[in-house]
Amino acid sequence: MKRSTMYFRMITASIARRRSRMLVALLAVTVGATILAGLVMVYYDMPRQMGEQFLAYGANMILVPNGDSEGMTEDEVQEAIGAIGGVESDISYCYESATINDAPIIITGCDLDKTYATSPYWQIEGALPSKPGEILVGLEQAQFFSLHVGDTVSIAYLPPDATAATAGVNLNGAVEGKVFQGFTVSGILDTGGSEENYFFMSDKDMEALIGRSLTYDVTELRINADADELQADVEKIEANVPGVSPQLVKRITESQTTVLSKLSALVLLVTVITLALIMITVATTMTAVVTERRREIGLRKALGASDGSIMFEFMGEGLLIGFIGGLLGSFLGFGFAYLVSTNVFNSTITFLPALIPVTIIVALAVTALACILPVRNATKVDPALVLKGE
Repeated sequence: MKRSTMYFRMITASIARRRSRMLVALLAVTVGATILAGLVMVYYDMPRQMGEQFLAYGANMILVPNGDSEGMTEDEVQEAIGAIGGVESDISYCYESATINDAPIIITGCDLDKTYATSPYWQIEGALPSKPGEILVGLEQAQFFSLHVGDTVSIAYLPPDATAATAGVNLNGAVEGKVFQGFTVSGILDTGGSEENYFFMSDKDMEALIGRSLTYDVTELRINADADELQADVEKIEANVPGVSPQLVKRITESQTTVLSKLSALVLLVTVITLALIMITVATTMTAVVTERRREIGLRKALGASDGSIMFEFMGEGLLIGFIGGLLGSFLGFGFAYLVSTNVFNSTITFLPALIPVTIIVALAVTALACILPVRNATKVDPALVLKGE
């Protein structure tokens, strides 16, 4: 029989004879490795999951014209989007001044099909405009003009180069160049924000009303990235698209960074506490095993066994428990991480095969550290005293 085979049989037989005690140590290592592997998986995937959660609050980056430009063309917007990665949705808005019954309003042209993708928090009574000549009215404007779903409203647009007097002239009068167009209210927009002050129409209706192609005043982007990646995206756009000025929405990016830092600290704290508990449990179990086997150790030393061989055997028992516990914990940890992700973040998680050897190595290291003191006590057993029953 090979020496390695004999050694393996010795430690497995020793564990089997004391299976109740060793089962406690194995359970502690397995639970610890499960929590460790699960938390690492969650921590690794946390930026993506938190990014998805914060995107529900709207765009985290906006594009606006730089100081030398009055508006962004569609080509400039697409060039800026193409310069970065991870853009999940985007929408561009063109704002123009208009009037209803001589009262000034702001009309907004955009691709209405993209609104829910970029602003999932929008609440609409009725529906988004789906036909030419339909319009979405902000709640405050709807209350001011007493508009309801299905009503028709006439909007007057005065081009900048139209013939009109200076301030104080009734612009609903016969002004050369003024354009009137009737719209049907398809929905009332309720957001609790500034969007309630606008009238939204499709970009095609906007072009027909103002008589020219749209140039955009702002583009909202939802990007699944952390703060550092977003800042890198800002620098890419600034370097590659001179007509566009990117800006981060700080209320979202800063909140995401704050939450991630606090969660990271929590994960680290739980991991340290878990590893400490593993060490205490394993050390207590091994100490009890050494105390129980004092007569055996004394007899072996009396027969010529060296301290190194005794240490090697006890350490082997502990490391075997660490290996089995780490291996089990690697797979159980994925189940733990999956439960956390689905219940806390409402998202799935991907198994990380590279985490298996890492978890096993950590379990072995913690178990080895926990065994050092009990194993050293085993080598201090005095054969003469033990064999005399003292």
